[in-house]
Amino acid sequence: MTPDAVDQYRRWFEYENDAHAKVVRSLESVPVDGRSAAEFRRAVDLLAHLAAARQLWLFRLGVVPEPPGQLEPKGADLTQAAEDLRAVQGRWKAYLDRLTEEELNRTCEYQSTDAGRFRNRVEDVLTQLFGHSLYHRGQIAMLVRAAGGKPAATDFIFWTREAVQS
Repeated sequence: MTPDAVDQYRRWFEYENDAHAKVVRSLESVPVDGRSAAEFRRAVDLLAHLAAARQLWLFRLGVVPEPPGQLEPKGADLTQAAEDLRAVQGRWKAYLDRLTEEELNRTCEYQSTDAGRFRNRVEDVLTQLFGHSLYHRGQIAMLVRAAGGKPAATDFIFWTREAVQS
């Protein structure tokens, strides 16, 4: 049975939560002596950016009253970035739990970071949200490896595959 669009977005969100948890663990796998490396610092900043971008979209959708402090944080702390991501994911879960087809088709108007005004359907925003995370998780994986850690395997197919008994 093919899931409806609302169920599909909820499923993707479950995958995203799992993938982000794996990314945090991969960052924690970087040896202490590698944590001062520029690659590690950039990877943590990207994790903090993911949390901020997710908060910004909730703000633009009218779900939360406050935008993030910074969209492109520099010098982020891993513990704080991981906590910020968990917190914003909790807000996204609450939003997606009440998501309807009508809400998916709703058009929202927002101010972009470059001062332009734009309009998109909520479904477009959700697609952007997931694509944005995929993109940055790939960058983080490369940076974690360069800093001496073990990158997370976060491909969707790894999350969905089922072993076949022979």
